[in-house]
Amino acid sequence: MYRLRVTCDKRYPAIIQRCREAIDALFPRQRAGVYWRNTGCADVYHYSKHWPCLFPQHGPGRKHHRKIALEPWQQEIVGRETEEFVLGLIHSDGCRVVANDRGVRSVRYHFSNRSEDIIGLFTAALDLLGIRWRRSDKYTVSIYRKADTARLDEFIGPKDLAVPLTGVHYAA
Repeated sequence: MYRLRVTCDKRYPAIIQRCREAIDALFPRQRAGVYWRNTGCADVYHYSKHWPCLFPQHGPGRKHHRKIALEPWQQEIVGRETEEFVLGLIHSDGCRVVANDRGVRSVRYHFSNRSEDIIGLFTAALDLLGIRWRRSDKYTVSIYRKADTARLDEFIGPKDLAVPLTGVHYAA
């Protein structure tokens, strides 16, 4: 039996709920649980023998020390649900900030990860959506052009106002 555990910040209950709903959509007969920690975070968790089938990238060691690549069936889903894929990556390893650049407020998105493979999956998804991006350093991708941040705001927006999970299909 394997356990999937997604640790979330308690300040974003909409993301916790959305994560739980996504897992419940995969396993409708067994609901995901939430363990509320004392440290300001919550674990959304689910036990199943099927997790290695759904996430064949799982393996020993740190993710940034091993190959992370999507299987063809996973790539097909990402191609169909690219916005959902980008939203999930931003919610896990990214942020939306409102910068004050010389008195002008502007929205920016940043995504950080130590795995070059995961950064590659993120930037490939942005390319599919026609969203321009830059590497601001070795581990960070930034999106700051007005049209591109407006496009991301259409389906991501601030984390405390998470877009509801509707009409999303996770099955292949």
